[in-house]
Amino acid sequence: MNSISVRALLVRGMLAGLIAGALALVVAYFLGESQVDAAIALEEAHSHDHGGGEELVSRTMQATGGLATGVLVFGVAVGGIAALVFCYALGRIGNFGPRATAALIAGAALLTVYVVPFLKYPANPPAVGNPDTIGKRTTLFFLMVALGVLLAVAAVIIGKRLAPRLGNWNASIAAVAGFVLLIGLAYAFLPSFDEVGKDFPATLLWQFRLSTLAVQATLWTTFGLVFGYLTERLLTPAAREAAPRTASAVS
Repeated sequence: MNSISVRALLVRGMLAGLIAGALALVVAYFLGESQVDAAIALEEAHSHDHGGGEELVSRTMQATGGLATGVLVFGVAVGGIAALVFCYALGRIGNFGPRATAALIAGAALLTVYVVPFLKYPANPPAVGNPDTIGKRTTLFFLMVALGVLLAVAAVIIGKRLAPRLGNWNASIAAVAGFVLLIGLAYAFLPSFDEVGKDFPATLLWQFRLSTLAVQATLWTTFGLVFGYLTERLLTPAAREAAPRTASAVS
């Protein structure tokens, strides 16, 4: 793949990430912000410090401009990264076309970047979590992200190497089983945190965590569909035009 194609795919990846971020923003605003407001209200109701300083950023700005900036920038950034991964993966992970490859990358990203760390260290709303452990919890969360990505890459490599001996199906099963086993060991040995107060509503906590999952699922599903469409339009016509030229050159 030449530098022109990589540049074109990078631009399309960032565009797809922007579109995906816009849809994820809608989901975050309508599903997640109400849960955040409810959690903040509980936190304020149980707080004995009513003389706090003035807010540097208002809650309205956090829920609108701040949320939009964060989600859209994240969408563009991960879209660009996913596009570079696509450039490397296309044709190397199996006989998949552009759309299928984009869908596989999006699904793998959702699994490794969010679902794997989420199952060990799920997102918490305001009023949940000890401020003294936030640094440790953040470090462990990103450690789980790194483990998920590295183990997924290792599973793909091992699966391809086992395929000639075991067949594609058996090799895939073995690779997935190894991935699940190692992730399970990481879950077992890494520390856990149970910092949800007894008076915090379980329903609110559950709804908040589901809303964060919905945001990520919307982001990566939309990205996979949009980027797959854009890459197919970019790459497939070029391949169709190259075929007649090759045939005429041979003849």
